[in-house]
Amino acid sequence: MKSFKQIFKEADNKIVGIAAAPGIVIAKVYLFTKEKLVINDSPIENTEEAKQNFREALNKSKKELDKIFQIAKEKMEATRAAIFEAQLMILDDPILIGNIESRIEKEKKQPEYIVFDEISRYQQMMILSHEPYMNDRANDIEDIKNRIIRNLQKKRWQSKIISDTIVVSDSLTPADTILLSRCNVKGFVTDHGGLTSHAAIVSRSLNIPAVVGTHNSTKKIKDGDQIIVDGFHGYVIINPTEEQIIFFTGKLDRLMELQQSLSELKDQPAQTSDGKEITLLANVDVTGEIDLVITNGAKGIGLFRTEQILEEMGEFPSEEDQTRIYSNLASRMYPSPVTIRAFDIGGDKFKFLNFTEPNPFLGLRGIRLLLENEKVFMTQIRSVLSASKNKNVLFMLPMVSTVAEIKKAMQLIEHCKHQLREEKVQFDKHMRIGVMVEVPSAAVLAFELASEVDFLSIGTNDLIQYLMAVDRGNDLVSGLYQEFHPAVIRTLSHIIKDAARADKLISICGEMAGDTLAIPLLVGLGMKVLSIAPTTIPYAKRIIRSISFSKAKSLADECLVCKTEAEIIERLEKFFADNSITRTRNII
Repeated sequence: MKSFKQIFKEADNKIVGIAAAPGIVIAKVYLFTKEKLVINDSPIENTEEAKQNFREALNKSKKELDKIFQIAKEKMEATRAAIFEAQLMILDDPILIGNIESRIEKEKKQPEYIVFDEISRYQQMMILSHEPYMNDRANDIEDIKNRIIRNLQKKRWQSKIISDTIVVSDSLTPADTILLSRCNVKGFVTDHGGLTSHAAIVSRSLNIPAVVGTHNSTKKIKDGDQIIVDGFHGYVIINPTEEQIIFFTGKLDRLMELQQSLSELKDQPAQTSDGKEITLLANVDVTGEIDLVITNGAKGIGLFRTEQILEEMGEFPSEEDQTRIYSNLASRMYPSPVTIRAFDIGGDKFKFLNFTEPNPFLGLRGIRLLLENEKVFMTQIRSVLSASKNKNVLFMLPMVSTVAEIKKAMQLIEHCKHQLREEKVQFDKHMRIGVMVEVPSAAVLAFELASEVDFLSIGTNDLIQYLMAVDRGNDLVSGLYQEFHPAVIRTLSHIIKDAARADKLISICGEMAGDTLAIPLLVGLGMKVLSIAPTTIPYAKRIIRSISFSKAKSLADECLVCKTEAEIIERLEKFFADNSITRTRNII
């Protein structure tokens, strides 16, 4: 049988988008379109009546969103359902409501025009920020705007969707996604939207495969077409051939078989055949993934990305909100460890502070941004400390490049501890502090950094990017982003040895740790802790239990003297073949 790459390369019925929610589904299409609202901007005489109509439409919109919020809480984890609570808060915003009513008074135009124009101004500001996150939030506000206008026009949202279909649409709001899911929708495909859009977040929460940002799916796909949605890779195949259906049906069958066999490994240790145990931790974006962490047999959380809270809330959360989130996380995982990373924003991450930079990847990001915004940083430190009372919380600093940054951060941590003692707040006085090794200077100074903290964690995504001087999101040079480049492998070896020399724990939490081809090499280099996506843990465990540490070490020694990435990949693939190990990642 042909490989996926061969089948897909030859196909002229394909669309490529962003893999927003994992899974594979084959079903008929429901082309979801909304009636385009026509805005009446004619003058009015009775402004009091117009304002009353606006208030009634506002109240009706609140009732609709509250109903959706209740449905969301039943279907998904509370933190993610809070998306709709945030939308309800916008409808209660006194400044927005005051501006609209004031403009109705002054301009004496139809309230639907004033609503459209006023809210569109906010959206335009978000779009002009050129931030993917802010663009996605503009789409959320579009739903609020249209909802109020529709209620002003006394129109109802109507949909004759057929159950068990894949919804294809120009864009979807979070409310659309929740309401459509009640019709047993099998998948979502949209022209617009990104990985951080709330519709994508809802899809992941509901375990509905989704591909977004396809640009032209609604032009190429017709109502009733059969399509394949591959939410693992971001592919959509329109009216697939028999060969394509057989291929993807086989993938689905193998995936189900593999998941069943892997479930048997849940309570087995990740131990090599010659007795070397590797600790498998999970990378977590939001607390809703804890069920996956537990069911897949992780020994704890090696990376909790707190910046995802900013995605969900759209702003910096209060100390109380953060304490609640971190405490809930620590309690659910107790006694397993939870490593909470400080806000890692700036560069390619989402900006929540009003500043722009000509070169954000080399500018104020990670620990640099936090040290420049001590109030934000100390609020988070206090929250993490308050959540640490059961002594299973670790705190990690991102994007560290100097020892001075660690010392300054430690001073702030000590200051926060002093504050909490005076307030008689319980916390772990010996909470472990670690740093991310993700820039070349940190890699070179790994021993010195390790001497200042309790543990190190290698973030391969940025480390490779900075080491190779390659923007991994730039198609022109993305081929140079090579995780198996000899310089990368030798740098990893240096960091691991320096951590051992300092007698400090070290883990790896970048995407490379979850690449099944890399696992024997990482084990052979001496990496004892891998932090990976929860769903990858069973696959990693099976590979580790299929190899011996002595052979993995020999493999690593061979790779360390290779001159090219191609040589290293060839040795890794030969290792898998010689030891009859299935590269499980290839199945999906």
